[in-house]
Amino acid sequence: MARLNLLEETRFEKLLVTVYPNPNLASINVANRIAALIKSKQQKGEKAILGLATGATPVKVYAELVRQHKEEGLSFYNAVTFNLDEYFPMKATAKQSYVTFMYENLFNHIDVPEKHIFIPDGTLKQEKVAAFCLDYEQKITDFGGLDLQILGIGRTGHIGFNEPGSAPNSGTRLVTLDDLTRSDASRDFGGKANVPTKAITMGIGTIFKAREIILMAWSQKKAAIIKKAVEGEITGEVPATYLQLSDNVEFVLDEDAASDLTRFDTPWLVKDCVWTNQLKKKAVIWLAQTVNKPILKLTEEHYNNHGMAQLAVEQGPTNKINIDIFNQIQHTITGWPGGKPNADDSQRPERANPAQKKSLIFSPHPDDDVISMGGTFIRLVDQNHEVHVAYHTSGNTAVWDDDVLRYTEFAIDFNKSIGEDITKLTATYNDMRLFISQKQPNEIDKPEVRNVKGFIRKTEAISGARYAGLPDERIHFMELPFYETGKSKKNTVSDLDIQLTINLLQQIKPQQIFAAGDFADPHGTHIVCFNIIIAALKQIKQTETWVNDCWLWMYRGAWLEFPIHEIEMAVPLSPQEVIKKRNAIFKHQSQKDRPVFPGDDAREFWVRAEDRNRETAQIYDKLGLAEYEAMEAFARYLF
Repeated sequence: MARLNLLEETRFEKLLVTVYPNPNLASINVANRIAALIKSKQQKGEKAILGLATGATPVKVYAELVRQHKEEGLSFYNAVTFNLDEYFPMKATAKQSYVTFMYENLFNHIDVPEKHIFIPDGTLKQEKVAAFCLDYEQKITDFGGLDLQILGIGRTGHIGFNEPGSAPNSGTRLVTLDDLTRSDASRDFGGKANVPTKAITMGIGTIFKAREIILMAWSQKKAAIIKKAVEGEITGEVPATYLQLSDNVEFVLDEDAASDLTRFDTPWLVKDCVWTNQLKKKAVIWLAQTVNKPILKLTEEHYNNHGMAQLAVEQGPTNKINIDIFNQIQHTITGWPGGKPNADDSQRPERANPAQKKSLIFSPHPDDDVISMGGTFIRLVDQNHEVHVAYHTSGNTAVWDDDVLRYTEFAIDFNKSIGEDITKLTATYNDMRLFISQKQPNEIDKPEVRNVKGFIRKTEAISGARYAGLPDERIHFMELPFYETGKSKKNTVSDLDIQLTINLLQQIKPQQIFAAGDFADPHGTHIVCFNIIIAALKQIKQTETWVNDCWLWMYRGAWLEFPIHEIEMAVPLSPQEVIKKRNAIFKHQSQKDRPVFPGDDAREFWVRAEDRNRETAQIYDKLGLAEYEAMEAFARYLF
């Protein structure tokens, strides 16, 4: 019976999917399977032929294999490895090369024989690539074929570098990279312009010959493409869908990467559900959007025809369900994000008391505050709350080199105009200009250059916070050490990062905190900063009682918005407030027009923010709620 239930639950899935609570557990499982294969082959006196992948996804798998080698004696003497791909052209010694990646993350730490390591050669002359690719295929064949191929998946649906349009029988070859793939790699290369346009990759046909294939994916960022790969039609537009044709493939996912699959996203379509309030809210909103009706116009027929008959029977009649969910959504709307004084707050998202709260806005980068919640920021100040803003990081990697010279030239001219000696400043300027002219892609900036970039972003943040109405003493710059590496790869969070956050929290003792809960941030800074806040709050909570009266609200930035059923506070903005928010964002001039790291969205940050806020308001309107110009959304986090 359990087997039948599982088959019913996964009936939309066209291949085997295993879901783990988090990437750590999933990675350990995959590493154990690799280790078991190696040991099994050793017992038979055979070689284990492994197809390996690069990128962030397999890093923890390799770390676990290294641990097993060092602590448990796992030997790789019989392993033969073939890597999926390599950028072209690419020096093997370059930081971005997959040769460097593999040696740093695996080969330098285990006993695999050097002669058993095969990685596509990015240093070849282009006319020699075709012959190399044929030889690469032949080597795999000569070793008896791949026992196990590890894969990740790109947001284009590529496996290896088999981009949309790749043939299912393709072999190892030179390919042109998709624009989105290059955008995703831009941070590693110090900008998209520095990302190679081509790569050498194993073909889909090559991958298919492996006796076992494991595709891994972590995080919400991969959820949409995973749904297409697992549940969609087979198409060359999503190369990973070709894996549906294999009997030897398994997708290993964390819960976030699996979240768009039908059994997790809309489980009522595949099984009977335990109807928690959150699931009921999600289902009713989904139904209204599916049939394009306001919530209060949904009928029993709508419920029955869209997999929700169980809900109608258990908690109906349907008009009762509709009214309940409509009221819950309506109660999220408030023009008083700090709570409305002297009002009944039983149906409001925030408490009425204290009437004037201490509100602390944490901003991972120096502009997330106004981009993500600029309207609410201004509203809190206007409603006489004691608002503080704290910028976690300097954001100094996201400033153009040209701006460094421009601002330094301004400083030279200003100092000259007031009669100051500019000898030292000019020498520093000349040194920075020479460095920038010779700077290599992704090279760490000199300290003077980093400082100027940090100063630029600091003055912009001050200007934006002042525009929102804050006095200077309530603007805090934390410069958390984990970030200040001068490169895109950051340090591991330390006790000092947490202690600096504890110090600020103890200084302000806020009744409400706003923090970035936008974990789709492609650079990963948001979730690091959020985890630091949580660690700090949990430490303080052990000894100080004021934390028990502190509420933590999550906002989201320029990447994704909360789904409607997760929104617990929606702050409507008038047309005038939208313009004020836009003006606050405009204070961040270094991020306007074309920021250094825009992600895969070509829109400017202020446009993204306005579109997102307007779309949220439109969804509320279509569900039958009041019509507003825009809305900023928040969800409460219980710590």
